[in-house]
Amino acid sequence: MLVSVFSNIGMLGIFKYLGFFSESFINFLNFFGLESNWTTINILLPVGISFYTFQTLSYCIDIYRGKLEPEKSFINFALFVSFFPQLVAGPIERAANLLPQLRKKIDFSFDLLKEGIVLITIGMVKKVLLGDTSGRIVDQIFAEPQLYSSLELFMGLSLFTVQIYADFSGYSNIARGTAKLFGIDLMENFKQPYLSTSISEFWKTWHISLSTWLKDYIYIPLGGNRKGTKRSYLNLMITMLLGGLWHGANWTFVIYGGLHGLYLSVHKFILKGKKPTYGFTYTSLSGLSKFIMKVIFTNFLVLITRVFFRSQDFDTAFYFLGQMVNWSWGEYPLRILKIIFAFVIVTMGIDLVEYFTKNHAFLLKLKPATRYAIMIVSWVMIILYLYQMKPMPFVYFQF
Repeated sequence: MLVSVFSNIGMLGIFKYLGFFSESFINFLNFFGLESNWTTINILLPVGISFYTFQTLSYCIDIYRGKLEPEKSFINFALFVSFFPQLVAGPIERAANLLPQLRKKIDFSFDLLKEGIVLITIGMVKKVLLGDTSGRIVDQIFAEPQLYSSLELFMGLSLFTVQIYADFSGYSNIARGTAKLFGIDLMENFKQPYLSTSISEFWKTWHISLSTWLKDYIYIPLGGNRKGTKRSYLNLMITMLLGGLWHGANWTFVIYGGLHGLYLSVHKFILKGKKPTYGFTYTSLSGLSKFIMKVIFTNFLVLITRVFFRSQDFDTAFYFLGQMVNWSWGEYPLRILKIIFAFVIVTMGIDLVEYFTKNHAFLLKLKPATRYAIMIVSWVMIILYLYQMKPMPFVYFQF
């Protein structure tokens, strides 16, 4: 069964490479004066193919393991595969969670309607007002990094970290909120990952549906922790390398996954069998200081991997890293620092509210009048922004 998992992951990579090879083949024919208009061999991949491939693959593996009974209704199975709110960018749902909900009769619930609308609103605020605004700066900087100082490149990298989180967690909120309008409860895909104090905690709170999928269907079948410490390090590296490859057929993604595998292995080595602590664990001012330092260090490690995730090639990635070493402030450093600080504070602020309220739909904790006022203002700002600016596609639509 593990071979089946690798085969399916490999097929995704093969399909993504075919477009490149077909274009090269056509160029080869044209070079020798041979017309290539007689055929088109580029392959158009459906949006979100990686997501529903993994979703259906987990269904097959769970049935093979005897953890799940095959679905007797073709309609229910088809709906499980093509459930539109999370079809193109997750969360990667498990059949054990989604299929039972699709089988039962769904009654209208005003509470679910309210929660759904609130989740959609918060998701749109993240996506449009945070993700799109930061993304426009990021695209401009990564398009021609040679034109910018080290501080400006750092701003592009920091804002990309904000963009990908606001964009993807915003989509997850929208997907969960839309599903709730139909009486369906999808899994949470993010739990304040940028408040993590270790790389292990980061992967327990970032893209949870993917990280748990990789753990259940790759890491554990490889042996997990059962075959010794050294083997567990190898298993972690293999799992994260494949997780990087899942994002695209590009060596930069492989390096991205490899770095996270290395981080996890080193953290596991430092712990030496101890269970890591998660969440806010401080009890004093010195404890709070240590907590903040751990959060900063964890995000610094993640920031390094984002260089490879966002760069189109190694030249761009290493140029970024080189400029971080050969630091230059450039012009208007105070203005740039204010921009970085503003985006980070707003992003972290939303995470803190979510953490302390234990609810992604935290606006429901407010009085109705206050909640409605915030939602109306939010939607006015969203509509005005979308009216003036062309919407940016969701980052994870390409995966």
